[in-house]
Amino acid sequence: MTLAYEWLGPFMFLGALILLSFGYPVAFSLGGVSILFAIIGVVLGVFDPVFLSALPSRIFGIMGNYTLLAIPYFIFLGSMLEKTGIAERLLLTMGILFGKLRGGLALAVVFVGALLAATTGVVAATVVAMGLISLPIMLRYGYNKELAAGVIMASGTLGQLIPPSVVLVVLADQLGIPVGDLFIGAIIPGLMMAGVFALHVIIVAFLRPDVAPALPPEERNIGKKALMKQVLQAMFPPLLLVLLVLGSIFFGIATPTEAGAVGALGTMILAAFNKQLSWASVKQVCDATLRITTMVIFILFGSTAFSLVFRGLNGDHFMLDVLTNLPGGKYGFLAVSMLTIFFLGFFIDFFEIAFIVIPIFRPVAETLGIDLLWYAVIIGTNLQTSFLTPPFGFALFYLRGVAPPELKTEDIYRGAIPFILLQVLVLALIIIFPPLVSFLPSLSTAGQ
Repeated sequence: MTLAYEWLGPFMFLGALILLSFGYPVAFSLGGVSILFAIIGVVLGVFDPVFLSALPSRIFGIMGNYTLLAIPYFIFLGSMLEKTGIAERLLLTMGILFGKLRGGLALAVVFVGALLAATTGVVAATVVAMGLISLPIMLRYGYNKELAAGVIMASGTLGQLIPPSVVLVVLADQLGIPVGDLFIGAIIPGLMMAGVFALHVIIVAFLRPDVAPALPPEERNIGKKALMKQVLQAMFPPLLLVLLVLGSIFFGIATPTEAGAVGALGTMILAAFNKQLSWASVKQVCDATLRITTMVIFILFGSTAFSLVFRGLNGDHFMLDVLTNLPGGKYGFLAVSMLTIFFLGFFIDFFEIAFIVIPIFRPVAETLGIDLLWYAVIIGTNLQTSFLTPPFGFALFYLRGVAPPELKTEDIYRGAIPFILLQVLVLALIIIFPPLVSFLPSLSTAGQ
């Protein structure tokens, strides 16, 4: 291929991003760009159509991918928790439990965000649920608008990093690493992220009591017996799900896909126990699961065609040469790849980033000797940060959609900034200290 035609691969990538920026569906943007550049390549004599003969087998390979089967299970699990009110009861109960502390409601939001992340791994559902339930309560009792908005959005994005996360399932598939190892490796970074959020709330409440007051006594004094009963009823179901899902993976009892199936069944049993299970709720949950899963699979089909044509145009070799020869070697590549993912996180969804960009970065990371497990965790942390960053972070839009009129967009943006800085701090610590990711997987491997 001549030097002039070597740019066809990068132009392909640019064409897909332009179509996405105009709002075209992701799967059809990727597929359409693939067909267009395949025709251009054939006309110019630089693309062998035999590459396209591998497309059917690749599509059947996706449909038979056991790892990806975990996605509908975790989406079902999260939707069922939201529709049946289990998440709402947990948030209200934690608000009463922490209410006597300054900043107690905000601490309750962080705790519930982490717990919901550990049971569902679905960011949108968590942000919307906490925005609908806790934001009006926090504003009613005099919480600073920026702090209230920031803590809800930041806690909601914990579902990006704390397992079982749909993000981690997709990352593991695209990077070719075991999902169970990635889940275990993300536990310490995820808990660190939740911990720095809680610490920030405690410090702010201590320094400025007026921005995060305690709940009035009449709101939290429901009697010790009633409170204990409410705590057990609200906390036991999510904790049981965490034990079923993460415990079975950590101790090697089940694969992540099997654990997701157990969790999905567990949410139905809990919903039935709480008398919240009905045909209407099951239909709504199944509909949401089917829609999201279908979207993911069609994006995968489009990205498969995209990667085949991209490879046929030698785009992979071009990108490999460019990225492996960056100044700074491994650290130069890390800086460029992290900035690229961070920037794309403003504009396109995680699934699109994973299926377009990660296959380009993976061979470069392998060539440079980067631990893919560690790389996957820092990608997940990076995406969590980009989802919160103004002006286009997805978590900002999720909260804006359910926020009351008195909460202005500028309040949401300003509220996100301290938590973005905290996320960048955790990201830096993970990069500087890789054992934060590798420690627990090594223990799990040694135990087996």
